[in-house]
Amino acid sequence: MTVAPAATLASPRRKRRILLRLVALVVLYALWELAARTTQNPTFIPSPGAVWHQLVVTSTVHDGVRGYSGHLLIEHLGVSLRRILIGSVIGVAGGLVLGLIMGTVTWFRVVTEPVVTFVRALPPLAYFSLFIIWFGIDETPKLWLLSIAALPPVAVATAAAVLGAPTGLVEAARALGASKWQAVRDVVLPHALPEIFTGVRIAVGVAYSSVVAAETINGVPGIGGMVRDAQRYSQTDVVVLGLFAIGLSGLLIDALLQIAEKRLIPWRGRA
Repeated sequence: MTVAPAATLASPRRKRRILLRLVALVVLYALWELAARTTQNPTFIPSPGAVWHQLVVTSTVHDGVRGYSGHLLIEHLGVSLRRILIGSVIGVAGGLVLGLIMGTVTWFRVVTEPVVTFVRALPPLAYFSLFIIWFGIDETPKLWLLSIAALPPVAVATAAAVLGAPTGLVEAARALGASKWQAVRDVVLPHALPEIFTGVRIAVGVAYSSVVAAETINGVPGIGGMVRDAQRYSQTDVVVLGLFAIGLSGLLIDALLQIAEKRLIPWRGRA
């Protein structure tokens, strides 16, 4: 009996998946175009053509005007991505350390778990005002906001993954002479990495969703600041363009994280 190679079987599935996504995009585009023509109110629902026009305008120097508010679209997006990157790195690093301690030190978990849950439940704007009072309106409050927003998902995922490590393997490592932290490093962390990586992906997504709030004050240049500024002047086509820029860049970053996950954690999903 001949068994078809996995790559051969995966190829048709991949093609069907791509085809379904293309069909979905065409359907969504048609519905968008239909809604725009039905309402005939560009302030309410801008047409795809209007959004495309703004993409061209904000990406070029037109009649002596450079992009939007003096910055090209790619510059707005680049500034926001830099803020998201710095905030995510700080939040993920803090969440990893906090979650690891929560998962291994019982009394520390009892004390900090309600605090982490409390912060995770707060919307970003709830504490952004405090950061503005404490740190002013420059970059610092924005980075603090994104860092705090990204920390709880990683801390919770890490603590849960560490607590869920197989007790038998940990006890076996300790019986062979490993110290507590050696057992954590060599047994607990490899087992917890898949769930931790899921928390990292969620944290980056939370940072993305918080960028508009982070750039509410003095956010230009910045894609969130551009969206907020366009909203004030009812430039819905620019708002939609900014949302597309955030969403598509978020998809790209998430795809890169998935690739990194497959490379760094090849044992995920295996018994």
